[in-house]
Amino acid sequence: MCIANAHKSKDRGDSAMKNSTNKRLEEITVTTVIVGIDIAKSVHWARFVDYRGMELGKAISFKCNRQGFESIVAKVKEICNNKLRKLDKVIMGMEPTGHYWKTLAHYLIKAGYRVVGVNPYHTKKAKELDDNSQTKNDKKDALTIARLVKDGRFFDPYLPEDIYAELRVLTNARVSINKRFCRAKNTITAILDEYFPEIWEVFKYPLKGKASRQVLRSCPFPSFILELGEAGVLAEVKKAVKRTVGIKKVRELIEMSQASIGVDYGLESAKLRLNLSLEELEQSERHLADIETSMERMLHETGYAEQFLSIKGIGVITAAGFLGEVGNPLRFQDARQIANYAGYNLIEDSSGKSKSGTCISKRGRSQLRSVLYQMAFTMVGLNEEMKELHKYLTTRAKNPLKKKQSLVVVSKKIITVIYSLLKKQATYNPALVLGDVRREMMKAA
Repeated sequence: MCIANAHKSKDRGDSAMKNSTNKRLEEITVTTVIVGIDIAKSVHWARFVDYRGMELGKAISFKCNRQGFESIVAKVKEICNNKLRKLDKVIMGMEPTGHYWKTLAHYLIKAGYRVVGVNPYHTKKAKELDDNSQTKNDKKDALTIARLVKDGRFFDPYLPEDIYAELRVLTNARVSINKRFCRAKNTITAILDEYFPEIWEVFKYPLKGKASRQVLRSCPFPSFILELGEAGVLAEVKKAVKRTVGIKKVRELIEMSQASIGVDYGLESAKLRLNLSLEELEQSERHLADIETSMERMLHETGYAEQFLSIKGIGVITAAGFLGEVGNPLRFQDARQIANYAGYNLIEDSSGKSKSGTCISKRGRSQLRSVLYQMAFTMVGLNEEMKELHKYLTTRAKNPLKKKQSLVVVSKKIITVIYSLLKKQATYNPALVLGDVRREMMKAA
């Protein structure tokens, strides 16, 4: 991204930040009780301040259960009912990291309280302001969080509901199972490379075919293959494949086994480990299939399937993954907010005459960036408009981008296209994607 464009983006960002900060500060009035909560697994800490940052009462700890949640609500009511203070508004601040905060936030929101998030990075940097000490403890962090909220340094955490909550759970589950699948696949590859590296010459993709998988289950290593012989290996393969299996493959297996350079120690244990990894791989495949079926159904229930699937290069899984990460895209005011939510906002480090290059902040949802990268990678191959844009960005005479940088720009363009289609309830129109200005720039290049 060129520096001039970066400055324009920075100016827009500074203005937007100023407006949003002022809006947040307007929420803090003389009648506001600010509660800073430090989240832990079992015991949370809470501290209370007024609009000036002065503490109201003592810090309290409460357990992560209904009784504990009721105690913090009771304490807040006690502070608000103090006739001398005349407080009638409550803002609860916490760091939305991990998953421990979600139960408390859900409870407080259901109870009618305003719940906001504080960036953990801000807490880390601000905790030394009061005592000039690096000491960290839950009680101290709770006060730091409360005072950050008092200064307007908070944001609205997003807890998806209804169909978007379902999609987020499915998206997270798919990511988790995909990791298990890759781990099992890598383990199997490592075992085969050690014990029977020649198998890759017989079966190009031994984890895909039924016959090759049966070989891996019953006779994965040269000694087992040679022990069974031609008839025995053929009989094992026929257990998985009903049709006639070519004897040529079996003979090739035996030939490779005779000349194998694979190790011959720990064979029984290696076979057991291989079979366990195969079971995990196949179980992951079944789970992925179930999850992807549910994702497809949920995508259609959002009412946005037609708009997403009209875009060449976006499939059911990436569309569902996008909605799982973002929620309803129309909850944002514009596409730029979604890009910032993903961590695509540009930053630079400039001071005086010293100017650095620009890069994305990455302070956003990493899984959303991953989904968008998959979309961009596919679309620059299949979608003519995105392919044309990618080519222009990487080959233009002035400030050409590297391929990965270009994919970031394409990702942001994809966000704009998606948001526009959903807002207008329209399907993809190739002629409207790039716009007249961009096309003129591309022609000039």
